[in-house]
Amino acid sequence: MVNHVEGSHYILTKAGSNVHLSIPVHKGKDLGIGLLKKLIDRAGLTNEEYLCLFYEK
Repeated sequence: MVNHVEGSHYILTKAGSNVHLSIPVHKGKDLGIGLLKKLIDRAGLTNEEYLCLFYEK
C-alpha cells in the first residue's frame, strides 16, 4: 500500500510490518534490475513469489 509520496519516490508499507520500500518513479524510466532485486529481497519475497504476484490477475 502506498503510505505517502516524497518527491519522486513512493513509500510503500504493509500493515503489521516495519519494512517500508522507497520506489523511485521517474517518467519514462524503468527500475534497474539491481534495484528491483534489492526491493524484492527487502520485501521478503523470492523471485518466484514476486513473479506470481506480478502476473496475478
